[in-house]
Amino acid sequence: MPELPEVETTLQGIRPHLEGRVLRGVDVREARLRWPVSEALYALKDSPVLGLKRRAKYLLIQLAEGQLLIHLGMSGTLRVVEAGTPLRKHDHVDLRLDDGKVLRFNDPRRFGTVLFQAGDDDHPLLEKLGPEPLGDDFTGEWLFARSRGRKVAVKSFIMDNATVVGVGNIYAQESLFLAGIHPSRAAGRVSRERYERLAEAIKVVLAKAIEAGGTTLRDFTRADGQPGYFAQSLRVYGRAGQPCITCKTLLKADRHGQRSTSYCPQCQR
Repeated sequence: MPELPEVETTLQGIRPHLEGRVLRGVDVREARLRWPVSEALYALKDSPVLGLKRRAKYLLIQLAEGQLLIHLGMSGTLRVVEAGTPLRKHDHVDLRLDDGKVLRFNDPRRFGTVLFQAGDDDHPLLEKLGPEPLGDDFTGEWLFARSRGRKVAVKSFIMDNATVVGVGNIYAQESLFLAGIHPSRAAGRVSRERYERLAEAIKVVLAKAIEAGGTTLRDFTRADGQPGYFAQSLRVYGRAGQPCITCKTLLKADRHGQRSTSYCPQCQR
């Protein structure tokens, strides 16, 4: 599943092609996505694009009439192509621009979505999200205060979007390794000092992944069609049974929330 760095990389790729342009109209070939495509999209016409940003894993396109939300789901991608570019299988939605180009949404598994929220208010999907991990509001103190009394595993805790947005499976594992924290440790049993290290580790890991263009996954390519290369820097994710790059102990695997988690039993306590 594309995680925050992949979504941020996509945002950086499409932003120069959309900001300052005019959305001439929307073509929907398949509306049955994770959430049905907003019917209000069909009425959008000649709408100036005021700006683009990311909130959690949502791409937000600010229009004069409101806000367009795109979520890539598990396999969604966006490409900027000429309007006459032949369609590929699973090209579900086109946003037609005034320069003859199209922002094309492709999603084989249809777990993504394209939604619209009229007016100035945020979409309800954004209302209960936690702080952005690279923002000033996200700190070790925030994690420590929110974790008190929590028995849930710390890995699941930091993957909860109410705690902090966008820390998915890959980057949770990498951050916990960098901070030296065992992923199964109860969130409420992690000290303030260790949460300070974890918050910093999350920032470092995500920033490096964004700089590298995201992590190469089977279904993910950047907006320019090229894969990201952060996967070459993964220290624990997907490496169970291989030696730890720090101490050479064989990495082990556990499961949290139906997902496999690799960790070092020596370096992470």
